[in-house]
Amino acid sequence: MTEQMNQPGEATKVRRKIPRVEQAAILLMTLGESDAAEILKHMGPKEVQRVGVAMAQMKDISKDDVTYVLEQFVDAVGGQTGLGVGNDDYIRAMLTQALGEDKAASLIDRILIGGNTTGLDTLKWMEPRAVADIIRYEHPQIQAIVISYLDPDQSAEILATLDEKVRLDVMMRVASLESVQPQALQELNDILEKQFSGGSAAQTSRIGGIKRAADIMNFMDRSVEGSLMDSIKDMDPDLASTIEDLMFVFDNLKDIDDRGIQALLREVSSEVLVVALKGADEAVKEKIFKNMSKRAAELLQDDLEAKGPVRVSEVETAQKDIITIARRMAEAGEITLGGAGEEMM
Repeated sequence: MTEQMNQPGEATKVRRKIPRVEQAAILLMTLGESDAAEILKHMGPKEVQRVGVAMAQMKDISKDDVTYVLEQFVDAVGGQTGLGVGNDDYIRAMLTQALGEDKAASLIDRILIGGNTTGLDTLKWMEPRAVADIIRYEHPQIQAIVISYLDPDQSAEILATLDEKVRLDVMMRVASLESVQPQALQELNDILEKQFSGGSAAQTSRIGGIKRAADIMNFMDRSVEGSLMDSIKDMDPDLASTIEDLMFVFDNLKDIDDRGIQALLREVSSEVLVVALKGADEAVKEKIFKNMSKRAAELLQDDLEAKGPVRVSEVETAQKDIITIARRMAEAGEITLGGAGEEMM
């Protein structure tokens, strides 16, 4: 992917663009086991998994790469400190900028109010099928709260294991869920705590909603998503239309501006991009090609032709990987998603 980042007119020799997850992996590997472990303790399951995979795949890291990563880290933290601030506004602003408003909301509550959601948070570290087994026989409203609380990709996998009728019921409840009383969330957390040991309070009340339903739908397999959306349309056409408007799909990449596409491509491996484009709309392919150097675009087209037939499931997985990166970058303010997904972000 190095060549494709070079726009016409740039110097021939350009430093390799290192995706941020690889930068994080290199930085952790330079710190040593103990210090790296302490940092990983403060990361969520998805972040640990992504960084861990990047570390496992790394081979022969050059001295130049290590130097570059350390320089980037020093530049990023240089002059940025919370010393002397020490107030709630700073914490809120910092977490919102880092995680986005929705993701930061519950964490802010737990930090500033002094609460914890250990029981519910434990589910985030479990396999989707295991979580599904835990909530399978709970009331649909309890299932909806859990589904709303977890990350959208994990929730999508959990829903895929449930009966079709249950899946529809839960998703309708997720879409209509706007808030949960702290006491109710506390009781749910206590139930889970009895299974996972420990015990503390939960203060979060803002979960669920149509936006969360759309986020979850984004991560479902197309067959499951299509069937579920048809069922929602039968029950509530207006709700289905609103959910569709908030969903960001692979074809929406064509609505991202050129600078955003170039930034996104720097974070996507060439292998994933080739597979994702095998099932892409021509407008998306054209958008990608025009934001590469002429040589890089030609190489990508050659790779697409040489790749041969690819399973639909592989194409969907690759496209979801890119969508996940795009959503993460949008939440961090690095790019702006166009089309239906822009308002959602």
